[in-house]
Amino acid sequence: LVAWFQVEASAVAADRPLPVQPFLRCAADVLDRVGTSRLEVVQLLLPVAGIDPAARPPHSPVPAARTVHWFREGDPRARTRVEVNVNGGRDPLLPTVVERLAEQVGRAGEDVFAGASCEVAGPELRPAPPFDDGFWNGPPLHGVTLRGELAEWSPDAVGWLAEVVADCTARLGLRGPLLLTVARTG
Repeated sequence: LVAWFQVEASAVAADRPLPVQPFLRCAADVLDRVGTSRLEVVQLLLPVAGIDPAARPPHSPVPAARTVHWFREGDPRARTRVEVNVNGGRDPLLPTVVERLAEQVGRAGEDVFAGASCEVAGPELRPAPPFDDGFWNGPPLHGVTLRGELAEWSPDAVGWLAEVVADCTARLGLRGPLLLTVARTG
């Protein structure tokens, strides 16, 4: 564990994503100031309950998808392989919608996260969450893993992916907090 940040998020505005990108940008700035080494894993607890899919405007069911153009002009050599574990804890719904989740995330922006494969994940989560299971809906029993290529290994790209995953899981009926772990694999 390099750093721990705890932030509370209120209900998300209908036309805005969960503000993960600005949070990760701020966290990265703090880590840069204290001289922390390069991160290979980012783990977030996403408050999906604050997202109301029914309130989303029809033209933007996944608000982060509107910013996909930000990554189109990036250096193709910056693309990196990642493994994304999304875990619903004791809620068994997530593994039943793994295919639809992968499809929705892919549709939101292949320029940012491409070539996703998916599978149901076991309860062994690495790294283990740095907080007690009572803090969320743990332990991490019901998860899925998406593997693909991220446009770049940056707080912006990881934050964008987290925002999309949060919106897509809310659209699929998940309401509890989700533990999201994004690990650089290549």
